[in-house]
Amino acid sequence: MQIVDIRVRVFRHTSRRHQDAAGHAHPGDPHKVRQALLTITCDDGTEGHCFAPPEVVRPHLIETFVKRVLLGQDPFDRERLWQELAHWQRGSAAQLTDRTLAIVDCALWDVAGRKLGLPVHKLIGAYRDKVPAYGSTMCGDELEGGLATPEDYGRFAEALVKRGYKGIKLHTWMPPVSWAPDVKADLRACAAVREAVGPDVHLMIDAFHWYTRTEAYELGRGLEKLGFAWIEEPMDEQSQSSYAWLTAALDIPVLGPESAAGKHFARAEWVSAKACDILRTGVHDVGGISPALKSMHLAEAFGMNCEVHGNGAANLIVTAAAKNCRWYERGLLHPFLEYDDGVEYLNSLSDPMDKDGFVHLSDRPGLGEDINFDFIAANLVDDAFR
Repeated sequence: MQIVDIRVRVFRHTSRRHQDAAGHAHPGDPHKVRQALLTITCDDGTEGHCFAPPEVVRPHLIETFVKRVLLGQDPFDRERLWQELAHWQRGSAAQLTDRTLAIVDCALWDVAGRKLGLPVHKLIGAYRDKVPAYGSTMCGDELEGGLATPEDYGRFAEALVKRGYKGIKLHTWMPPVSWAPDVKADLRACAAVREAVGPDVHLMIDAFHWYTRTEAYELGRGLEKLGFAWIEEPMDEQSQSSYAWLTAALDIPVLGPESAAGKHFARAEWVSAKACDILRTGVHDVGGISPALKSMHLAEAFGMNCEVHGNGAANLIVTAAAKNCRWYERGLLHPFLEYDDGVEYLNSLSDPMDKDGFVHLSDRPGLGEDINFDFIAANLVDDAFR
């Protein structure tokens, strides 16, 4: 079995998510956005797929690096192929990012699952078939009735608990919100949510990522009084020593790193430096399912939990394949959007949640996504990007 083709289809679909000047998602009017689907085809006709932002799988990267490594190779040699792609990151002058590695790795896992007729979490060796989800909010905004005030957060938290969530993570206000960031405002929102949902719902926060040490300390101490389960990325993660300082200074668990570069290697350094209490990984943060699993096992060896960043089929698979992950991050959520409406290019949700707050793994082979290939074919983008 050999890989004979790698192609990318770029298409348009309708979304109500808009990005602000800092890249944060907020609700808005329906508009057309672009999405890409990378497909790996083998000589027996087996295909594997993974969705991606178009920029991550642009033609130069696919033609110059991905095809060079993958064409003519056995798709089951995932580890060797991943290592060879990672080797090319230096030779690509950092154009070949971990995000691209992740898309290719996920598509290779999809090939294997589809060939063998198994869901990827079963192929890896599942620990469970359903995972408790926490509701992860969008960042704060200035929309009336949205997430503009602490009271807005409290009302929305009540709605999330009624939906079935047993945990909620707040993303609070960040620039370009006119008055943000503000530690005291963050704490007012957290207090409003705790008052709204009571003592038994697990609460977490992902606040402004560039607070100083003293600001992060003030935030952490306030969260301790509110019984929060963790504090996430309040400072620039390039300063690992700042996180070692914060972890030693606070009683609330510090979770990280999320956005720090370095794949699972960087996660090992954070554990060694005692810069976190709960490790963080994510399929698209570290270069794929394969290195995300390495991060999970690394944490397990140190008796630590490892929480997975982000939603989607691949991240859900990783949570299901490890004992030391408590939650699946479901979102991003907002009062003006209905997450369960899904997207046009999937026939069904990748992460359906029941009334008790559990997300159930798909029994479809591969990554388990129910892809609407007809929609994609009818909405292809015919421009210079392709």
